[in-house]
Amino acid sequence: MQTGINKNMQSVVFSLGKEEYGIEIGKVQEIIRLPAITRLPNTADYILGIINLRGCIIPVVDTKKKFMLIDSDITDDTRIIVIEIGGKRIGLIVDEVSEVINIADERIVPADNIGTGIRIEYILGVARFDNRLLILLNADKILG
Repeated sequence: MQTGINKNMQSVVFSLGKEEYGIEIGKVQEIIRLPAITRLPNTADYILGIINLRGCIIPVVDTKKKFMLIDSDITDDTRIIVIEIGGKRIGLIVDEVSEVINIADERIVPADNIGTGIRIEYILGVARFDNRLLILLNADKILG
């Protein structure tokens, strides 16, 4: 099956609420604890503001707000996954980062095969495991 995803893709696994998501490790620059965020006026409601990460100003997206239209609850497990999209760094607030896993291509159902009526612009596909599903995000489309 050809998914457009590299065989044995490595993915950073994180949670938003009860759902597990994965993002290709090659897009991830680093994972940090939540620092102070400077709010910006007149931005989309899912943009929480900006952070200064070693001299680099990075916009921060409330990922749960972007995908599920609900605000994230900030806990000790909350992290920011810093990714690079088109040469720009963006921070994604997630509830928890749990692991890095290898996903064989045959475990992945491409987004266009998931079904009708589902907004799939942010999704590359879904990885199937024995007792869990992992939604694989298309990092390049997150702010699209």
